[in-house]
Amino acid sequence: MIDPTKRSLLQVAAVSALASAALLGCGKKEEPVAAASAPAPAAAPAPAKPEPLKVAFAYVGPVGDGGWTFAHDNGRKAVEKEFGDKVVTSFVESVPESADAERVIRDMASQGNKLIFGTTFGYMEPMLKVAADMPDVKFEHGTGYKTAPNMRTYDSRTYEGAYMAGVIAGAMTKSNTLGVVGSIPIPEVIRNINSFTLGAQSVNPKIKTKVVWVGEWFNPPKETEAATSLINGGADVLFQNTDSSAVLQTAGKMGKRAFGWDSDMSAYDPKAHLGSAVINWGPYYIKAVGDALNGTWSTGASWWGVKEGAIDLVSIAEDVPADIKTKIDGIKAGLKDGSFVIWKGPIKGQDGKDVLAKDAVADDAFLGGIKFYVKGVEGKVPGG
Repeated sequence: MIDPTKRSLLQVAAVSALASAALLGCGKKEEPVAAASAPAPAAAPAPAKPEPLKVAFAYVGPVGDGGWTFAHDNGRKAVEKEFGDKVVTSFVESVPESADAERVIRDMASQGNKLIFGTTFGYMEPMLKVAADMPDVKFEHGTGYKTAPNMRTYDSRTYEGAYMAGVIAGAMTKSNTLGVVGSIPIPEVIRNINSFTLGAQSVNPKIKTKVVWVGEWFNPPKETEAATSLINGGADVLFQNTDSSAVLQTAGKMGKRAFGWDSDMSAYDPKAHLGSAVINWGPYYIKAVGDALNGTWSTGASWWGVKEGAIDLVSIAEDVPADIKTKIDGIKAGLKDGSFVIWKGPIKGQDGKDVLAKDAVADDAFLGGIKFYVKGVEGKVPGG
């Protein structure tokens, strides 16, 4: 018989042996622990996306005027299409050519717009004031002539479209009397009236032109009154340097013909419409915004026309004679390649004296300072 004490010791030994066998895993070797790998280097943070360029436009009329402001807003939309999320554009319409323009332009700058376009002559002085106070903002003034280190000017050679419209008017008139509804008697508008007349006289030397001034860019009731007065005075083809479709529509109601201005106005009265002298602001606005984005913007002046794709005569009426349409095509081609010049002497003023001698060609300084009527335009230039 085993002593109880010895039996307990034997049991303890057996338990210890079983525990050791379990730990040995019945001969299975323990896998070595892998060494810890070094942490992967942190990925470089993606470069921050640049903030879009904020671009603002001040418009003198409503965007729905169908003419001047409508054309500018089409140019703004062309910028959005070209640059996508690189730009954010905005506009304020119907901004008066007064002290209120300075308030609007200053507010645009304070809202973070770094490129601001003022789209009418009367914004020149207000914009100059704001530009002097906001040197980190770039300003663009339409149709003006004053610049600053951060303000430049741009314009379209609207007189080219006016001349081509005149060629058609001279061929289509039956009374040999043309009528023009004028806006404000600045050189730009006087130049257009004269160019329209010169175009008409190039095909019909008997032409005379009557002018009624309304003193505003956009005032449909006044434009209607002026058009009515011209027709009652014998004009059977009307032209305008105002911004609405009122002149064309009035001509249609009174059985006469007229042109669209700044934008294609053919839809307003297809029967009365002879053609539209249009402005495409898109090419210049795209260039200007591109300059600001890539750091090449600088002050100066631009004056674009048919050559740059800024001016055209479109939607010419079907009843315009084929030879006149061919003549228009030739003028466009000549303006593009420089072989045709509108303001080339001899050109005479109302007094019959040469304002440009034979073969003399007007430079831009001459064209920018026109304050006289050419021979064939009746009346006097207001304030002249």
